[in-house]
Amino acid sequence: MDRLDAMQMMLTAVECGSLSKASRKLGQPLATVSRKVSELESHLKANLLIRSSKGLELTPAGRTYVNAAKAILEALNEAERAAAGEYTAPKGDLVVTAPTMFGRLHVLPVVTSFLASFPEVSVALMLTDRVTHFLDDQIDVALRIGDLPDSNLIATRLGATRRVTCASPAYLAARAAPAVPQDLADHDVISFESVSSPTLWRYWSDGNEIAIPLRSRLSVNTFDATIAAGVAGAGVIRANSYQVAHYVRDGRLQLLLEAYEPSPRPVHLIYDKRGRLPLKLRAFVDFAVPRLRDRLTDAAPARF
Repeated sequence: MDRLDAMQMMLTAVECGSLSKASRKLGQPLATVSRKVSELESHLKANLLIRSSKGLELTPAGRTYVNAAKAILEALNEAERAAAGEYTAPKGDLVVTAPTMFGRLHVLPVVTSFLASFPEVSVALMLTDRVTHFLDDQIDVALRIGDLPDSNLIATRLGATRRVTCASPAYLAARAAPAVPQDLADHDVISFESVSSPTLWRYWSDGNEIAIPLRSRLSVNTFDATIAAGVAGAGVIRANSYQVAHYVRDGRLQLLLEAYEPSPRPVHLIYDKRGRLPLKLRAFVDFAVPRLRDRLTDAAPARF
């Protein structure tokens, strides 16, 4: 029996909550995962898991073993990183994730510059608007927009982004610009919701929320399409300030209702610091943070 292999399968089963989910995550047949865990229990002469219709539960012996196994595997990974030279020079693979449009506009240019400066590091850049998880998705660094939940992750604030409302000068030449959020009821709105569903845009005044129910004239499913429709004069849009800064500066979009905007949302770079930080990760953080701060300063939250 490969004890390290069986140990990893055991930990994956516990993290996933079932042997079947662990088999899918590991890309191994369910019978193999079940056999490896059973062999481990036989070797230890102890029951580690209680299998039930609700999933897996650890026995007292299982809890003790899992804690020790995690420490063993982390120490092994640390030793392998040291042997591979990750602590003597920046080298190896990094997985970086960011929201789709923010990543395309701001993270990708920084990553390409980083790769030019560190030829022995490779980066997998995951652009997605779903919430990623450091352990499940094997993430090294993440860019997050919005307030962060309490966690053991290291967070470095890069800046903030505004939630802005805007429309093209051509659209506003034909329709009076809204003076207060309630005026949006008389305007064509572009949103992400279905045209058959009500859209709710939230604003603030004197510390009080103003929720404006609207019905979209046009519904799209990407920010790029929203902005393109707004620039084309199809209606009023909402977007993050970094997404429309270029269009506002060159006059293709005009900001509306600035006095009623919600508070700017923070942007953070976050990473998991467990043990000694590999040089590839430290190099990326040191390289990316000042450059991303500069890019956000150009895009938000200052008035354009």
